[in-house]
Amino acid sequence: MLVVFSFTTGEFVIAGILPDVAGGLSVTVASAGHLVTAYALGMIVGGPVVTVLTSKLPRKPLIIGLMAVSIAGNLASAAAPNYPTLLLARFLSGLVVATFFAVAIATAVSHAAEGKQASTVAKIALGLNLGIILGAPIGTFVGQHVGWRATFVTVAAFALVALPLVLRYVPAQPAATTSALGELRVFTGRNVQLAIALTILGNVGVVTVFTFISPLLTDVGGFSEGAVPILLLLYGAGAVVGNFLGGYLADRSLLPSVAILLAVLAGTLAAFWQLGDHKVPAAALTFAIGLLAFAVIPGMQTRVLTTASAAPTLAVAVNASGYQVAAAFAGWLGGWLITGSGLRSIYLVAAVLTLAGLAVAAYSIRQAPTS
Repeated sequence: MLVVFSFTTGEFVIAGILPDVAGGLSVTVASAGHLVTAYALGMIVGGPVVTVLTSKLPRKPLIIGLMAVSIAGNLASAAAPNYPTLLLARFLSGLVVATFFAVAIATAVSHAAEGKQASTVAKIALGLNLGIILGAPIGTFVGQHVGWRATFVTVAAFALVALPLVLRYVPAQPAATTSALGELRVFTGRNVQLAIALTILGNVGVVTVFTFISPLLTDVGGFSEGAVPILLLLYGAGAVVGNFLGGYLADRSLLPSVAILLAVLAGTLAAFWQLGDHKVPAAALTFAIGLLAFAVIPGMQTRVLTTASAAPTLAVAVNASGYQVAAAFAGWLGGWLITGSGLRSIYLVAAVLTLAGLAVAAYSIRQAPTS
C-alpha cells in the first residue's frame, strides 16, 4: 500500500504546486499544466509497451525495478534546471506507473472471491486514496513552504521508505505464462474497447478540473494558497469514501452503478460552475467531486478485467494508459480554456465531457443488459 501511495503522490501532487512550478520556471500556469500531459503521455506509452516487454519477468524483481525508475524520475524532476528538462523527467517518471498498477491489481483480483472483484480493486486503491488525501497535501505544503523542488524529493523519499518493505514482505511470484501476442488479441473485442472508452470519456472532465484545482480554488473560489492543502485533504477524504462506495455498488450492479455515478458527477461539475466563487459551496463540492471521481473507478476497472479476463495484467495497464489519455487531453484542454475562456469555463466543459462517458456507459448497458 505504501508503494501505491508513493506512486499516486508522484502523479497527483503536481496539481497542488502548479503555480509554484510556473513561477519558479518563469512559465504560465497554462504551460505548467503540460507537465501533467507529459506524465500522462509517459503512462500512455509505458502502459502497453513496458508491460509487454516485462511480461516474462518475475513479479517481485519487476516491482523493485519499476520503483527504482520512479525514484530516479522524481529526483531528476527535483534537479531539473529548466522547463523542457522537467517535462522530460515527468515523462520518464510516468513510463512505469501503469505497469506497476497492472501487476498489483491483476494479482490481487486473481485471488479475490467471486463477486468481490470490485471490492478488491477498491482495497488496492486505498493506497491511491491515501496518496491524494495525505501525499498530495503534504507535497503541496512542502512546495509552498520549502519549494517545489523539495516536493519531488519528498515523493522520492516515500518510495525509498517503501523499498525495504517490498524486499521484506512481497512474496516471490513467477512471470505470466500467456504470450504477449495472445494478450494483445483481447483488445479486438468490442466490449473491451467500450470498457476502455468508458474510462477515457468518463474521467477526462473531472481530471481537467483536478489538474487546475489549485488556481481554480484560489482565483475563482477566492481561497488563499494556504487553504489549498486543506481543500485537497477534503478532496482526498471524499475519494476514500467514494472508493469504497464505488466498490460496494459495482459488486452489486456494475454498469448501472457507473452510469448513475457519472450522471451525478456531471451535475456536480455543473454546480461547481455556478457556485465555484462561493467558499462554502466550493468546499462542499470539492469533497463531492473527490467522492464521485473515485466512486466510478472500481466499476470501470472491474469492467475491463471482466471483459479482458484472458489478459488481465495487460488489460489493466492499457486501461491505466486510457485514463492517462484523459489526463493528457485534460492538461492541454485546460490550458486552452484558460487562454480562451477563462478558468471558470473548465467546470462547465468538464460537465459536458462527463456526459459523453455517461453515453458510453448507457450504450454498454444496452449491449450487456445483465451487467
